[in-house]
Amino acid sequence: MFDPRIEKHLISDQGEHVVDEVRKHWAATVSAVLELFGGIIVLLLTLFVPAQAWWVPALLGGAVTVHAIWRIFEQHTDRFVITNMRVFRVHGILSQRIATMPLARILDISVYKPLVGRIFGYGHFVFESAAQEQGLREIKYVGDPDQRGLTIQRVIQQAGLRGAAGRGDQFAGAPFVSPPPQPEPAASITVVPVSDEHNPTAPVPEVRRGSTTSGWDWLADAQRREDERLAQLRGEVTASPAPFDPDRTNTAPIELPR
Repeated sequence: MFDPRIEKHLISDQGEHVVDEVRKHWAATVSAVLELFGGIIVLLLTLFVPAQAWWVPALLGGAVTVHAIWRIFEQHTDRFVITNMRVFRVHGILSQRIATMPLARILDISVYKPLVGRIFGYGHFVFESAAQEQGLREIKYVGDPDQRGLTIQRVIQQAGLRGAAGRGDQFAGAPFVSPPPQPEPAASITVVPVSDEHNPTAPVPEVRRGSTTSGWDWLADAQRREDERLAQLRGEVTASPAPFDPDRTNTAPIELPR
């Protein structure tokens, strides 16, 4: 009843183990111990009161003593546990309460050390998380708070590194394969034929690479516009171009009207 039995709350099949089990500092039971002494003193008054009224200090002293003992055991069973996967708190005597928080959800840890706490070596933890957990918002009377705060930070850091390493292990050992180079589109050469008995000009090859404009496009366009202009000056009707025959190419000079 008075042992929280931390081991039964661990996820043993997943490799969870206890890094630190934090018990309440003795300063947490000072008020309960003083209350216990007060109850005992009241009980002793039964020896000095009239016999008819002995039950008054006995009843009052017994109630105070039982309440003080209950508080002492309550502080004794209140445990804050740090594991390699989470932090959780177990407290309660007859009815037990468990509050847990994964390490990944801890955003910030504040340590408050009052003046008395700095003298006797205890402090209070305040956890800031993505979702505020009741029972883990504030952990009071933590002995050696600086060292235990570093322990929590170290466990969080190690858990993050393990997570990153686990994500990288699935790619470990796999050789890096660069993507194959994309082949460039093959160059296509089209011939712009010009058939005019008065202006027999050799065809100009037009080089096109995919959708990219080549350096021959401007020459082909200039030749075509020149042929059309000459045909308009002569008053001739431009006929549809005949298929180009390289064996019948005429390389005579162009005769321009004067």
